[in-house]
Amino acid sequence: MGMARTQTLVQLSDELLAQLDERGAREGRSRSELIREALADYLAADREAEVDRLIVESYTRQPQEDLLDADRIGETMVAAEPWEPSRRKADR
Repeated sequence: MGMARTQTLVQLSDELLAQLDERGAREGRSRSELIREALADYLAADREAEVDRLIVESYTRQPQEDLLDADRIGETMVAAEPWEPSRRKADR
């Protein structure tokens, strides 16, 4: 069973309508289907941008201190590994 829909009126320029019809003919899809898909993609991109903005804002307000020292921590961990070249030389 399909989702309930409400009809709405949208005014388009002749050029935009021609482009829409060309694409619909090429893909075998209706104007309504193409417009619904375009609107859904547009709104999804807007939501994703808002989530990204909130993540950046959150890290700006409260930086993750453990990430700031990631290079130093990584070097320390690598140096502790038995396969690290400088340790092999020292073991000889």
